[in-house]
Amino acid sequence: MDLIEQIDHWALAAPNAIAHISGDQRLTYGELRRRSDALAAYLAKRFGDDRAPVAVLGHREPEMLIAFLGAIKSHRPYVPLDTVLPQQRIDKILAISRPALVLAPKDVAKLSATDTPAPAIRAQRDDPFYILFTSGSTGEPKGVIITLGCLEHFVGWMLEEQKFVPLGETFLNTAPFSFDLSVMDLYCSLATGGTLFSIGRDLVANPKMLYRALGNSGATTWVSTPSFAQMCLVEEKFAEGMLPSIRRFLFCGETLAAQTAARLLERFPRAQVWNMYGPTEATVATTSVRIDLSILEKYSALPVGRAMLGTDVLVVNEAGETLPANEQGEIVIAGPNVSPGYVERPELTAAAFFKHCDRRAYRTGDQGRFRDGLLFFEGRMDSQLKLSGYRIEVGDVEANLLALPSVRDAVVTPVIKNGSAQSLAAFVVLSSRIEASHFELTQSLRRQLAERLPVYMLPRKFVFLDAFPLTANGKADRVRLAQSL
Repeated sequence: MDLIEQIDHWALAAPNAIAHISGDQRLTYGELRRRSDALAAYLAKRFGDDRAPVAVLGHREPEMLIAFLGAIKSHRPYVPLDTVLPQQRIDKILAISRPALVLAPKDVAKLSATDTPAPAIRAQRDDPFYILFTSGSTGEPKGVIITLGCLEHFVGWMLEEQKFVPLGETFLNTAPFSFDLSVMDLYCSLATGGTLFSIGRDLVANPKMLYRALGNSGATTWVSTPSFAQMCLVEEKFAEGMLPSIRRFLFCGETLAAQTAARLLERFPRAQVWNMYGPTEATVATTSVRIDLSILEKYSALPVGRAMLGTDVLVVNEAGETLPANEQGEIVIAGPNVSPGYVERPELTAAAFFKHCDRRAYRTGDQGRFRDGLLFFEGRMDSQLKLSGYRIEVGDVEANLLALPSVRDAVVTPVIKNGSAQSLAAFVVLSSRIEASHFELTQSLRRQLAERLPVYMLPRKFVFLDAFPLTANGKADRVRLAQSL
């Protein structure tokens, strides 16, 4: 069975099982198959052999799932868009992707109301499945093409590693469908007959409603960025009593601080904590490692793990030569989960993608190294800045801050004046409340950091927060933090 057949299978095996919960809306597997079939029939009849993508614009409504599968069943990729995105950003994405049409939830509800079988055509492994847009260094969004084969390789690996219980899992969906982290919870859930429980932006904005929703979710599998979990940990009741069924926390998209992992293991002693790494161009995640007490005791900065089966992860120098263990270089990923490239951007595709041992490979632009057979992510290659003539990696400063026992989370950003970086500022969430003045806390952290970093890399300003503001994707909002300086 291919992935779509695997999902459709649950409509026959358990038609009344709940596929998706979003607010007061429920979608069963029977409805998901029937309505996605009907939408696929409409798209095939209206557009024939035109393989232009279908854009889907909404905010976690069940109709978005119907639209995703309906597009694929009609042999078209989908472009997920969230209404939280600025209109200018949406317009740019639509201009680049040139979809056959844009579907809002109300459109999907209308077009999927009939009982019409889906077309007999099936997607092939090399066919585009979805196109997900990420930030480009020039400010222009880049459309990453992910094929059915890419997605099947990723989902197959996840199912093998995590041993999800068929018809027995509830996956927490914290990221909008326009952010590739959501692919993890969405398709691992649908492939196993699970229930996807969406946390909408209205809940994130209201802590009381959020914790009530979490308590009512019955979640067994938590998927989020570390920042989202860190925000939840501010509430002391965020513990096993609130989520008694939780089996695993899966983190990707950001650096997982050792303090965050330790607190989760303390509050959820029966749950596993997993740290994962991978860019959008390599289908969500490529490496993973279970973080237990032995890992926490051994490493101050946590590893991101080992590569999935069938995929190679290399650390290379500027000449593209593989580096030995303990040497820092660029992380390269090669395997069937690697994207074929970007939409309408042949120059960017040629610069980032290449062939390695006859397989697609991607230069991530991330820095890292292998230690003890485990990959460690060490920031972006393009996050360098110069202060007083010295080259500084912001990720390097953050990693050393996160290694301090009193620091639970940290974001470091340059202080810009007259168009250039003048100094560094550190936003810090402490591990526990400390009865000390701001001056005393600042001096203490600077003193500890000075044991790890040269003076020119020390932040001049420290800002202490209970939690970081989050972007729509659930990551620490670096822009808002920088603007607050």
